[in-house]
Amino acid sequence: MNIKLHKTLKTSVKAAIIWFCVSSGTVISQTLPVSSNLITFNSKEGEKLLIQSRAREDFFPLSMQFITQNNQAFCGVASSVMVLNGLGILAPETPQYSPYRVFTQENFFSNEKTKKVITPEVVSRQGITLEQLGGLIASYDVQVKVYHAADTNLEQFRKIVSENLKQPKNFVIVNYLRKEIGQEKGGHISPIAAYNEQTDRFLIMDVSRYKYPPVWVKAADLWKAMNTTDTTSGKTRGFVIVSKVN
Repeated sequence: MNIKLHKTLKTSVKAAIIWFCVSSGTVISQTLPVSSNLITFNSKEGEKLLIQSRAREDFFPLSMQFITQNNQAFCGVASSVMVLNGLGILAPETPQYSPYRVFTQENFFSNEKTKKVITPEVVSRQGITLEQLGGLIASYDVQVKVYHAADTNLEQFRKIVSENLKQPKNFVIVNYLRKEIGQEKGGHISPIAAYNEQTDRFLIMDVSRYKYPPVWVKAADLWKAMNTTDTTSGKTRGFVIVSKVN
C-alpha cells in the first residue's frame, strides 16, 4: 500500500475511534475492572488493534448504533436493535421520532411475530437463549443463521466470523458465558465488531456499557465461553449471523 495512503487511512480510523469513544461514553464510564487476558478498546493497545485489523467492516455501522441495554436481561434485545438499525431494516413506527423510524428496545416487540417467540416480560425476568435470539431477529425481514458451539469448532468459528467481518451488510452476535473470559458472571449477548489476525482477537461491543467497555478477547477464550451449556435451553451457547434478505 502507498505509504501516504496508509497514513491517511490510519488517521481516519484514529479519528473515528476518538469520536466513538467520546460519543459512546467509553472513555469516562465507571466500569468494572478488566482482567489481564482482555484488552479494552479505549486503551492505546486496543486502538492499535483496530487500526491494524483487516476485518473491521462491522465496526463503523455498529459504532453508529451502539446502545446500552435497558435492563440487565435485555442484552439480546439491545444487540438485535443495533444490528437491525445497522442493516437499515424498516423499523416500526416510533411516535416520539415521527415521521422518522428507528428500532428501539421499546418498539422491538411491537412486531407480533416476536411475541410468539418470547414476550418482553419474560425476557426481562430471564433473558433469552441463542435460538430465541435468532427467532426474534428473524421475525423481521432479515436472514438469520444460528450456530451452536457444539455443532462447530474453534477453527470454523474463527473462519466464519473473521470472513464475515470483512464484508458489509451482515453482522455477528455472540452468546457466551462471561466468567470464561474473566468477567462477572453469567450468560451474555453482544455484537462482534472486528477481528485482529495478528493477535487472534475479536472485539466485543458489550451492550452492558455500565458494566464493561468493549474488549478484545482471544478467539480461543471466546470459543470456550460459547461452548458452555445454557441451563434454560440445555444446549450450548454460540453465535448468529444476520444479513439482509437477497
